[in-house]
Amino acid sequence: MSAGLHFINVRLPHREDHRLYELKAEGGKWVSIRRQDCFLDAGDSSASRLIVPYQAGSDLKRLADADCIDLRGGIMLPGLVDCHMHLDKAFSLVQVPNRSGTLQEAIHNYSQAVQSFSKEQLAERMLTAARMALSYGTTTVRSHLDFPVHLGREVAFRTIEAALEVREKLKGSMAIQYALMVPFRGNHEAADEAVEEALRMGIDVLGGAPHLADDPEREIGRVFRMAERFGVPVDLHADESDDPGRRTVLSIAEHTICCGYQGRVTADHLCSLSAMTEKDAQHVMAKMKEAGLNAVTLPAVNLYLQGREDRGLVRRGTTRIRELLAEGIPLAAASDNIQDPFHPFGRGDLIQIAQITSYAAHMGSERDLAQLLRMITDIPAGIIGCEGYEIEEGHACNFVVTDAADVTQLLSGTKMSRWVYACGGWQSALHAAQTYA
Repeated sequence: MSAGLHFINVRLPHREDHRLYELKAEGGKWVSIRRQDCFLDAGDSSASRLIVPYQAGSDLKRLADADCIDLRGGIMLPGLVDCHMHLDKAFSLVQVPNRSGTLQEAIHNYSQAVQSFSKEQLAERMLTAARMALSYGTTTVRSHLDFPVHLGREVAFRTIEAALEVREKLKGSMAIQYALMVPFRGNHEAADEAVEEALRMGIDVLGGAPHLADDPEREIGRVFRMAERFGVPVDLHADESDDPGRRTVLSIAEHTICCGYQGRVTADHLCSLSAMTEKDAQHVMAKMKEAGLNAVTLPAVNLYLQGREDRGLVRRGTTRIRELLAEGIPLAAASDNIQDPFHPFGRGDLIQIAQITSYAAHMGSERDLAQLLRMITDIPAGIIGCEGYEIEEGHACNFVVTDAADVTQLLSGTKMSRWVYACGGWQSALHAAQTYA
């Protein structure tokens, strides 16, 4: 590998200025990001060798050996951030079918099947899903983990141990946070002890799905009490339902304010928000803003799961994406489930997720497309607390390059070549769509 990195003719769409840039890095950090006055060619650079990564025959070794890489006006993005995945469930569809396609059957069937999964099986699937996401440009992940203590400690901790092993294997190429799904079934005292043990083992965030509990208010309180005790953030599945009466996010907002946890709490899904009247939805969003809540939309999975009992005009199932953005609430888009009973499709490709978001929310203007990119880069990076993010001098080199000349071309999929540089190494996305065997 060359001592440093040198790029010319680069477009940085997150800067929204349509200019070309020359970038240099040393020791894994950006040292120079300079606007170009014009398009540079080989004769304008001091480099002895130039490579165009999308030229026929280009390979990773040539990239690694290059003195300078000419993107010829192609896009560079900071490493993508997927702030809501379920790595432990990925690629389990063969073992866990879902004939009705409903959320209820998915939850039931997975809870029955998880007892039969070995730690090795869980780790293998998680590693496959994480590497696939990395190959598509995701360099940071927050994954929610099932923790079925009611099935026994041995079953519950298999997932934790597998997850920690996967994180260790990917250390140096992908950053992974884990959010524990705090269980609400069974003995609460035993469950709380197990949650505390998981936190001591290295779990980063407390999560869960309190809207599914018999007493959501009590479960939200439990999560916040433990989060305060251990000083960890909270990231909850909230109101993943077509029922406009599901409004646990209001309780989440109240607890956030009472605990002084503004900016440290994330609410995911929020499907019922779209089923409410305009007046009710505005009230909920105002409370979310007051509490400083972050939000995540999971468009692929919600489009697939929600609205299944509707007849005639079927609801989209996604949350109020445009309205949340208009309120100034930090809203990210993420993958959620990959080829499991909750969602039979997916590949951990955030560019695809951004495209699906654009369809679901009718976002297609130039300004919309810039916002979609933010929803898979700097917004989720802020939600999960990434430090030194963005392509800026002094920041670490984690980025994605593509031959797309603009964001429209990128999201249309007409220019699919992508190369990923994460923590000192190159990786191609050209063969990332292999299915799990």
